[in-house]
Amino acid sequence: MKLVFLGTAAAQPTASRSMSCMCLVVGGEIITFDAGEAAQIAYMRSGLGWNKPTKILITHMHGDHCLGIIGLVQTMAMKGRDKPLEVFGPRGIEEFVSSNMRMLNFRPPFPMSVKRVRAGDKVRGKGYSISACAADHGVEAFSYRFDEDARPGRFHRDKAEALGIPEGSLWGRLQRGQKVTHEDKEFSPEEVMDAQRPGISVGVSGDTRPTEQLERFFKGCDVLVFDSTFADDRAERAEQTRHSTAAEAGKLARDAGVKRLVLTHFSARYPDVKILREQAGKFHDNVTAAEDMSEVELRHDS
Repeated sequence: MKLVFLGTAAAQPTASRSMSCMCLVVGGEIITFDAGEAAQIAYMRSGLGWNKPTKILITHMHGDHCLGIIGLVQTMAMKGRDKPLEVFGPRGIEEFVSSNMRMLNFRPPFPMSVKRVRAGDKVRGKGYSISACAADHGVEAFSYRFDEDARPGRFHRDKAEALGIPEGSLWGRLQRGQKVTHEDKEFSPEEVMDAQRPGISVGVSGDTRPTEQLERFFKGCDVLVFDSTFADDRAERAEQTRHSTAAEAGKLARDAGVKRLVLTHFSARYPDVKILREQAGKFHDNVTAAEDMSEVELRHDS
């Protein structure tokens, strides 16, 4: 499992940063958060592949976060895609996609669905769920949280042998959480396995002010990717435009108890984002500033 940052700029591209787009690679599936202009070019550079089951979750309907959807879908079609594509987003996402496709006289040759998201919604996938929480950006906007399903606890071979449970299908059923019967005796998974282990969790803020609601929403995330558009000296501008400073991202990450903070969505006035990383680092001791095409590996603690 890994995060791949395809675009990390705010509002306008720079020579080194493309518009907002980030992919979470989960097994053979790609979960994409936002698709700003020219998202298909960033996809091409990433080498992620064009024909994998894919979900696109849009945080809000501002151009730098959604204008790349149509170009991305058209390129997928030209690359011979046949796997399904699911698109989720705030109010207007369905009309945006359908209107553009109608005007362009284009219909993808693969299964594609577009659905509106509301606060509190959950999108289920194979082995995970993605939750939506209202963000504070002046328009309907959402932050998202990916939670991998809990993993089975460790199986203790010695305990199974001591109980006289023969190796084979019975062990497999116990590891899948099922009770088994052998020689008229019933055995439960708890007798041979540790408690379930938590899966990986990833928070994605989108564009937002820091809020207490988001602090609760992102509680305990392994990785939090947060809006860090401005430095401290532009705090008033951040308030006006409903964005966050890097320091505010650091404070929220600290108070939410997240393990790692990744800053993104940088204003073009910061060709060097060192100052943003430093300001966030005053509040959180594990801070990374994302770069286009940078990756973050996600590993289980045990």
